[in-house]
Amino acid sequence: MSKPGAVIVGTGFGIITHLRALRAAGFEARGLVGRDPEKTAKRAADAGIPHPTTSLSEALELPGVDVVTVATPPHTHCAIVLEAIAAGKHVVCEKPFARNADEGLQMLEAAQKAGVFHLLGTEFRWSTAQAVATRAVHEGVIGEPRLATFLLHMPGVADPSGEVPSWWGDASQGGGWLGAFASHVVDQVRATLGEFEGVSASLTLVSDREWTAEDSYTVHFRTRNGVDGVLQSTAGSWGMPAGCTRIIGSKGTLSIEGNDVVVYDSGGAKTLPVPDDLQNDAPVPPPADLLVTQYDMLHSMGIDLAPFTKLFGVMRARIEGREIPTDPAPATFEDGYQGQRVIDAIRQSSREKVWVPIAP
Repeated sequence: MSKPGAVIVGTGFGIITHLRALRAAGFEARGLVGRDPEKTAKRAADAGIPHPTTSLSEALELPGVDVVTVATPPHTHCAIVLEAIAAGKHVVCEKPFARNADEGLQMLEAAQKAGVFHLLGTEFRWSTAQAVATRAVHEGVIGEPRLATFLLHMPGVADPSGEVPSWWGDASQGGGWLGAFASHVVDQVRATLGEFEGVSASLTLVSDREWTAEDSYTVHFRTRNGVDGVLQSTAGSWGMPAGCTRIIGSKGTLSIEGNDVVVYDSGGAKTLPVPDDLQNDAPVPPPADLLVTQYDMLHSMGIDLAPFTKLFGVMRARIEGREIPTDPAPATFEDGYQGQRVIDAIRQSSREKVWVPIAP
């Protein structure tokens, strides 16, 4: 059987991670779309991609293209995805899904109407620790979940001289740490604990940058099934990273500690075993010459390669008509839309300083 073909839109993360994961999942990269002709041509040549172009329409006409992967700034997603869907291509779109839920709904409805397969780039559903934790909660290992904390402090943008994409600092382009990172955590909450009922939030700029978007957030949330929780993260914190992912249930507490998932209950502490289907290959760093900016360095360890390979494996299985695993369940554009509704509510809460309910 010939390999399914892919076009990658985006010469940054699209080359750093998407390309490597696509190939590992058995795809052939047939085209690369970028904004800068010289950069696009060079990165395509270095990576062995035969057709570099600045025209998405041209790339969509290449023979043997089954799927388009979109790794561009969020304000560009809607137009790119709609054009790919109109050409009958399956699509994997990065997070944050869109600038707002309205754009997310446009993409979802277009994909559903066209009957194409659609996946969201929330690869960490396949991260071993997160997948083990989600399965354990669903299996009732800690009883009924009641309280949750998701915290990460890191120095990603603390140094104002560190270069990151311009959209990160521009609220009008869907920028900010909320979209860049919280979209992953919102997806983790939804996959593990259920849908959000409402949020109360504040968005803050901690680092010494002239941004219109935040580099930090604090969110109090409640799920529809009664879990009370806090999301807090900053990318503007000097010093060593600090993190905590903890879910407290009626029969125990689950904690993600590095690559381990530890459960504390009346019997003490135990590290949960990792089932064979949730094992991942060791991280593989990308080529050093791709790591140019501070943003690139956030992906320098290669921890997203193995989870993304599984995500693209799901897309390949769908294209080839094979069964796909449902645990972890892959995130689709429906998840992208629902997650964007939560992100929009967080922004509204911070702006208006009120609790914002999220309707079913």
